[in-house]
Amino acid sequence: MSAAAPQDDWRRLDPRTVLVTALVMAGVVAGVAIPATLGLSRWLGLPLAVLWALAGALLVIAAAAGADRVRWHRTRYRIGEQRVELHTGLLLVKRRSLARTRIRTVDLTANLLLRLLGLVTVRIGTGEQGHDSTLTLDPVTRAEGERLRRLLLERAAAPPSGGHREGELAVLDPRWIRYAPVSFVAPVLGGAAAGAVMQISDWVGAQGAVIAWVGDRFRETPLTWVILGLVVAALIAGAAGALGLWIEMWWNYRLEREPGGTLRVRRGLFTSRSISVEEARLRGVDLVEPLGIRLLGAARLEAITTGLAKDHEGQSADHNTLLPAAPRPRADTVAADVLREAVTPTGATLIRHPYAARGRRLRWSLATALAPLLLLVLLGALLTPVLLWIALGCAVVFLPLAVALALDAYRGLGHALSGRYLVTRSGTVRRSTAALERAGVIGWTVKQSVFQRRAGLLSITATTAAGGGAYTAYDTDASEGLTFAAEAVPGLLEPFLERPAHRRGDRPVTDCTT
Repeated sequence: MSAAAPQDDWRRLDPRTVLVTALVMAGVVAGVAIPATLGLSRWLGLPLAVLWALAGALLVIAAAAGADRVRWHRTRYRIGEQRVELHTGLLLVKRRSLARTRIRTVDLTANLLLRLLGLVTVRIGTGEQGHDSTLTLDPVTRAEGERLRRLLLERAAAPPSGGHREGELAVLDPRWIRYAPVSFVAPVLGGAAAGAVMQISDWVGAQGAVIAWVGDRFRETPLTWVILGLVVAALIAGAAGALGLWIEMWWNYRLEREPGGTLRVRRGLFTSRSISVEEARLRGVDLVEPLGIRLLGAARLEAITTGLAKDHEGQSADHNTLLPAAPRPRADTVAADVLREAVTPTGATLIRHPYAARGRRLRWSLATALAPLLLLVLLGALLTPVLLWIALGCAVVFLPLAVALALDAYRGLGHALSGRYLVTRSGTVRRSTAALERAGVIGWTVKQSVFQRRAGLLSITATTAAGGGAYTAYDTDASEGLTFAAEAVPGLLEPFLERPAHRRGDRPVTDCTT
């Protein structure tokens, strides 16, 4: 919007916020009231316990609704020509404002209840650290939310150059759901499900009965098979939970390029989310391949951008994900479309790192696996031989696994220059191929430990104001790593390089300071 655009008058949030608060609090109170009623019934009897729980629930709901009514009455906002202003508070009035020129994100979120009422929560952010960098309007109508998003993200600058199309860049393929059960979320959800069963049974005083029931089912089964069966059951429950979570997060997914150079991600089944990324702030992409989905030939795509929500709420909402886990060729195609490149830099041929880097990973991995095994051996020698057998079993499983992961981590190492981008790749459990725009590099950090110096290696990190802030090529050849940095951003590293005349054997020694 130009500076001559009219200024909005003061506006209020939607008054149905009181209804939303009352309904949400009713759900929370119901979840607490059920175990509380069962607990009180032991001393008061069931009818009296129900009356007490009902009275307490009504009191809590009324208090929450009344407080939110006061919040609504004392909250107002205005979109001015230069600033966005928000005033709220009763006794302690808060007046906050953001300069419109600093606004980077306007994200719309609506849970199932808000969607039924046609409302959304609007988060306006500058992408800087701290709570004061974000204004939240909770809730407004969906039409008002869309109006604010268009108004605050509109720029006078011309859209980025390039021949790639506007409109739809990617849309959900239901077949991608097959990658959900192999994510790391599945075992976590399985453990959480087992813990929830035990916690709920404890609330109702039936935990002992649950344990006894499980014991009766497996009374004639060897302990090893019992443990294995419980683990498999937890994994199945976790896989089912991962499927449900994936559907909730990514259903109705769509990635679009809007006129003026804005990428928009829309997704969500019950809770809808709309996230906008200005292409002017885009500094590259990160192709992420967690081990499970990588084994199935898939990857997800994340944006490397400045000014994308960096506060706690923004981080927990996966604001930087442009594409969920999808087949690797599809992820590469979307990366090229997002970057307006004919060929994606994430598919560039990378320079392999020296074999000394492989030795370092083998030593790290074996040391990590051997440390607990040595502790078990020590305790077994002091306490019981059973621990020695456990240590042997763990060694048979974990030592080959440690070697395999170390070799895979080495095969994943690489770096290259691809057109306007520098590319680094590393990791095994979570492999990351980051393509960072060379113009976005603001500095280099060169690290070389004593052991790296002996092996002729160093790690060189490109620092940037975008994304994670640092992208590292680990354990590169010393001269190759410095050449990579010097060619990536000419003139940035050279003033800090010192090349002494002394030599170690036949290999020149390069000392670098940044």
